[in-house]
Amino acid sequence: MDHMGIDQVLSALRASSAAASGRTAPATATAAAGAPTDFAQVLQASLAQVSQTQQRADAMAANFAAGNGGADLHDVMIELQKASISFQEMVQVRNKLVSAYQDVMNMQV
Repeated sequence: MDHMGIDQVLSALRASSAAASGRTAPATATAAAGAPTDFAQVLQASLAQVSQTQQRADAMAANFAAGNGGADLHDVMIELQKASISFQEMVQVRNKLVSAYQDVMNMQV
């Protein structure tokens, strides 16, 4: 089982949760140069990471289905679950953003 991959997913979840709630992210998720982090950049990076996770899971599943060596069922299933969880997280972030947008648009000036 790949513990490094799980740790990376957990740190990404914590960083995106901190960014979404407006708190400062842990030191591992902040910009190295110390410059302020733009929300759009955080969102794009998160989307890219979700896409990369899904592509890796799809590639592993295709290799397993084709019978190519190096991919066993357990690893494929773990990668597919990681991709599913990261996608579900992004859907929840999108739902919160849409809800916040609708709340702002319904405000009376």
